Parts: sequence; structure tokens; C-alpha cells
Amino acid sequence: MSDQPSIDSVRAATIVDPKDRKSFALKDRETRGDRIFDSKKDAKASLEADALAINELQDAMFACKAGALLVIIQGIDTSGKDGTTKECFKYTSPLGVNVFGFGKPSEEELAHDYLWRLHIRAPKRGFIHVFNRSQYEDVLVVKVRNLAPPKMIEQRYEQINAFEKLLAENGTRVLKLMLHISKEEQGVRLRERLEVPAKRWKFNPADLEDRKLWDKYQQAYETAIQRCSTPHAPWHVIPADSRSRRDATAARLIRGELEAMKPSYPDPGYRLDQFEID
Repeated sequence: MSDQPSIDSVRAATIVDPKDRKSFALKDRETRGDRIFDSKKDAKASLEADALAINELQDAMFACKAGALLVIIQGIDTSGKDGTTKECFKYTSPLGVNVFGFGKPSEEELAHDYLWRLHIRAPKRGFIHVFNRSQYEDVLVVKVRNLAPPKMIEQRYEQINAFEKLLAENGTRVLKLMLHISKEEQGVRLRERLEVPAKRWKFNPADLEDRKLWDKYQQAYETAIQRCSTPHAPWHVIPADSRSRRDATAARLIRGELEAMKPSYPDPGYRLDQFEID
């Protein structure tokens, strides 16, 4: 595809360099995505090609069981976590992809440390797992809503880094995507949820309360990215005002991670001429 940006260029446009993470500012990152894809047509064509490639790469990874991929998707309400997941894996067999949504913890989860519910859902070899929201909720909504003491939240950044390093050092690649939407576009999408019957089920009055805390959430995201964009698990900030560009950008990055793993079908250890089928 002549109009498809290289994976390296998409990575460079979205990554938060661990060496410069302390100077990262969310306001410096654009939300439109037209610097990555000139047109929505180009984005849709790129997504189609990458979604097909993701399926083929996942199939080989499932066969060889040589590693695992964890895709973490975070973003404020309406940024498109569900839509991104659906589009990037629309051709991928559900046999090797599992998606987990993390909302309010259950009583069982609250009886353990906050990372327990994440670790038990980390992917085993050969699998892709997608976390729709993740361990970062415990330094985002928990922080903004004052649901834990500040000292406890402060400890969690390094705990999260250690958790992700543990996964990476044991064969799981960690790809972290923050879907970056503007406040104006969020307003448009919230109104859609009220006005479009097929989307009305998604509307939650609590989203309007969180919208009032927009600046606090932006600061919480900025801090989390500054503290947790590491060499073993850097953050990528994806412009999310355009759904098609958002999905295409995410798919480029997911494909890049899978290609870097170099999955290949294993040798079964026998020759076809050893068998005779009646």
C-alpha cells in the first residue's frame, strides 16, 4: 500500500520515549490523527490490511506457543476502547484472543491486592489478551475520585512498572495504548449516545460527572504516562478524534509487535509420505 505509513513511523509518532518521559505533556499530543493518515480512506485501507495480517500472525503465534502479547487500552469515556478492539481483531480467530474489561472490583477482587485480578488474566504463551481498562484504573479513577490514600496511590506507579517488567521478562510483550480524545469530540459522542437509539444503552449518567473532572483526569493520565512509560513497556498516545484513524493507528502498532515476535509454524516432526489416508 503506497499510502500506508510504515510501522516505524507510526511508532515514532505515538510513543512516549522512556528517556524523555518526565517532560511528557498530554497537551502537546494532537487528537486528530491526520499527521499519521492523510485521509480516512487511507486509514480504512490500512486497517483492512493490518487486521488480516494480525489474524495470520496470531495464528502462527498460537501454533508455535513462543510468546504472548498483552495489549492494554486506556482512554477516557467515549475514546473508543471497544471500537478499537473490535476493528483491530475483526478477522482474528477467537481461539487465540481474549478480551477482558475491568470495571468496579468485585468483593473477591477487593479481598486481594489490586494487581491480582490483572495477573490472573495475563496471557499464556500463544495468546493475545486485550485489557479494556487495566491496572491503570488504580492510578486514574481511584486517584481522581480519592478512593485510596495518596501515599498508597504513589506506591502503585513502581508496583505497576515491576508487574509489567515481570511479564516482559517472562515472554509477554506489553503494548500500552492511550486513546487521546479532545473534550469537544467527547461531547459529540456523549450526545450521540443520547440521540441514537442503537447507542443509547451505552449512556451512563456517571459519565457526565466524570466529564466535569476532565482536567483532573488529563493530569492523572499525564502523570501515569510520565511515571510508567518504560523501556520494557512504553506508552503510545493514539489520536482518537477520528475513529478510522484511531483504529488504523492501533492496528499498525499491534501488527508491529506481532511481527517483532517473529512467530512461525512449528515443524510437526513427521513427513507426509509416512502416512496413508484411505
